[in-house]
Amino acid sequence: MNESCGSAFGELVSVMSRLRAPDGCPWDREQTLESLRAYIVEEAYELVDAVTKGDSPDIREECGDVLLQVVFVAQIASEMGLFSVEDVIRGLVDKLVRRHPHVFGDVHADSSGEVLRNWEQIKTEEKENKKKKDTSLLAGVPEGMPPLAKAYRIQGKAAHVGFDWPKGDLSPLYGKVEEEMNELREAAEDGAPEKIEDEMGDLLFAAVNLARHLGVNPDSALGRANRKFAGRFRRVERYVAEEARPWSEYTLEELDRLWEKAKSSPLTAD
Repeated sequence: MNESCGSAFGELVSVMSRLRAPDGCPWDREQTLESLRAYIVEEAYELVDAVTKGDSPDIREECGDVLLQVVFVAQIASEMGLFSVEDVIRGLVDKLVRRHPHVFGDVHADSSGEVLRNWEQIKTEEKENKKKKDTSLLAGVPEGMPPLAKAYRIQGKAAHVGFDWPKGDLSPLYGKVEEEMNELREAAEDGAPEKIEDEMGDLLFAAVNLARHLGVNPDSALGRANRKFAGRFRRVERYVAEEARPWSEYTLEELDRLWEKAKSSPLTAD
C-alpha cells in the first residue's frame, strides 16, 4: 500500500470511529452487525450494477460504499472486542499470500484451472487445520447467496476436483436439459405442485450447468435478458400510450404485434 493510499484509508477509519463516538451520528451509533446485513447486500448489488453499466464514476463511488460497509463492520467488531480493521487487513494479506503459492512460493500453476484447484485444496487444508466440523468443498458457499449464483458456484467447486461433465462434448449437457424439460412436462401434467417445483429446480440447475460449460455466467446472462425484456416492454408501453387505448382493449395478437415491433428496433438507453 503506497503512502497516499494508506493515509486515505487511515482517514476513512478515523471518520468511521468519529461517527460511532458518543457524540457522533445517532444513526451510525444505532447500527449493529445484524442491522448492516441488508446494507452490505444492497451496496454489493449496486456495485455490480455500476460495473454492468460500465459507468466509471459510478463504479468508483459504489466501491467506496462497499468499502464503507467493511470498515463499518470492523469498527463495530472492534468496539465489541472481537477484531479490528487491522486484523481484517492482515488476515486478508496472509490469506492471499498463502493461497497463491505459485506467486509467493515454489508451486507451479500454468493455467487458471490449476490455480483454482490449488485454491480449493488449500481451503480444505485450512478448514481441517482449524478443526471445522464441515470440511466439504461446498462449506464456503454462503447459505444466503442468490440461488442462481449459488448453483453456479456449487457446480464450479465440484468441477475443481473433477466432479463434472467431460469438457469439449456438450451433447450430454443438452441431453440433460432436454431430459429435465421432459420430466417437468410430466410433472405439470400430473399437477402436483411440489413435484413441479422440484422438476423446475432440476431444469434450472441443468441450464446453469450448460451455461457454465459454454463459458457463460448464468447470472449475467439472465441479467442481460431482464434488461432486454424491460427495454422492449417499455417500448410496448410507449406504443400503447401513443395509441391512447387502455391495455384491456388489446387482444393478445395486437400485443404480440407491438412486441415484434419493439423487437425490430435496436435497444437504446430508454
